[in-house]
Amino acid sequence: MAPLPQPRATVQVAAGGNGSSFSSPVAPPARDYTQDLPDDILALVFASLSPADRSACSLACARWKEVDAATRHRLSLDARAGLGHAAPALFARFAAVTKLALRSSRGSGADSLADDGAAAVAAVMPSDRLARLKLRGLRKLSDTGLSSLAAAAPALRKLSVASCIFGPKAFVAVLQACPLLEDLSVKRLRGLPDTTGAATSITEEIKFPQVLSLRSVCLKDLYSALCFVPLVASSPNLRSLKILRCSGAWDLPLEVITARAPGLVELHLEKLQVGDRGLAALSACRNLEVLFLIKTPECTDSGIISVAEKCHKLRKLHIDGWRTNRIGDFGLMAVAQGCLDLQELVLIGVNPTVSSLRMLGEHCRTLERLALCGCETVGDAEIICLAERCAALKKLCIKGCPVSDRGMEALNGGCPSLVKVKLKRCRGVSYECIENLKVTRGDSFSISLDIVLEHDAGSASENGVHETGEAQITELSDQIASMDLPTNAAGSQSSTHTINRLRSVVSAIRRRFCNTQPR
Repeated sequence: MAPLPQPRATVQVAAGGNGSSFSSPVAPPARDYTQDLPDDILALVFASLSPADRSACSLACARWKEVDAATRHRLSLDARAGLGHAAPALFARFAAVTKLALRSSRGSGADSLADDGAAAVAAVMPSDRLARLKLRGLRKLSDTGLSSLAAAAPALRKLSVASCIFGPKAFVAVLQACPLLEDLSVKRLRGLPDTTGAATSITEEIKFPQVLSLRSVCLKDLYSALCFVPLVASSPNLRSLKILRCSGAWDLPLEVITARAPGLVELHLEKLQVGDRGLAALSACRNLEVLFLIKTPECTDSGIISVAEKCHKLRKLHIDGWRTNRIGDFGLMAVAQGCLDLQELVLIGVNPTVSSLRMLGEHCRTLERLALCGCETVGDAEIICLAERCAALKKLCIKGCPVSDRGMEALNGGCPSLVKVKLKRCRGVSYECIENLKVTRGDSFSISLDIVLEHDAGSASENGVHETGEAQITELSDQIASMDLPTNAAGSQSSTHTINRLRSVVSAIRRRFCNTQPR
């Protein structure tokens, strides 16, 4: 009996607009060449995929599922109440996990992971490998649940918690169970006590153990962040500290922290009640290299001067003065004299003049990145000064400053190292000037100009938006009016209809964006 013919796949190809098509037989592949790939190579391919694509690929065949499970190091789980029952099977499959995230959605409510479920998860976690743990939105998890998870992860190096309800006492157990912990991030905790004016009593009530391994701490959106001051102060080897949008007075806590952790290299303070006394405390941190002062209205030139006189290793300085005019030339001149290794300077809502910018250019010979945003005093004279003095400048950002073509033309021959310039809301600068700069400086130079005003905090007045929109619409109307009309009758009728429709569109745009009546 003759063997039956093997089936052949067909591919239909359209032949054109008449709807006809033809079929071309295509033989199926003789074998699966992915089977020739070693497991190590296949694991590298999986590592380059997004989590969703990797999960989809793991369902292709049994081998891919096994390779994915054996080499998956990052796992994110929906932390519902039933996770404790599913945890044994999950961690039996993903035994190589080193980064674990337990997340609960806002709508989960009482269905989120609780203490008993956390204990079940802790019993089967890869305790000897787990290095990073992230907890998000676990509103049923108490101090006991966090303690059980920490006890099951002695090799933990990074812990991040947010939108949970346990309090600061839970972190005592964490620090005791995780002697290798290096990075701690705490955000939006709801179980914190009221510490208004009671930082001293909290220090005596909660005894945090000394943590020699802790290198980085981030406190964000905490209404009682002062509870964690003893924890931070008990970390003598701390290198990075971020305190963002936390309530309370921080002058005295900063004195305590810097006295016990003088090795700070990076400090971020954002929307805090901190003044010159707190900045003066930073003088104990002689190795400080990065300082962010974002919307701290009580800080003045005096505080900046105290930092500049002692922190000579400062490399990055970001100041958002919030348009309070309390930080200006005097503070920046002190920075120029004391921080000779400054490489990056960002000024937002600060008003420097030629006096301070000249000193920065003369003394900070390694200044490579400069941003001037919302600086009312930065005009053509200041840009000309930068062009003459800042030989090492590579990147320059100017936003919302009263500069014009005259100032920007100075960059044609100044700042020989400059490779990128970004201009935004600088209405005095024309596109012709930008094009001339591109031609003069060559292909290696990049510059962008955005003169469209935006509706965000600190933007210019609404009238500027109307004027810009009016100018663009007037130009569009002129273009429509100057269109060549056809000579024949049929074309004239069609074109007239099109022009009328375009004029209707222009009128609608006028009413929407310019609040003017169509003319």
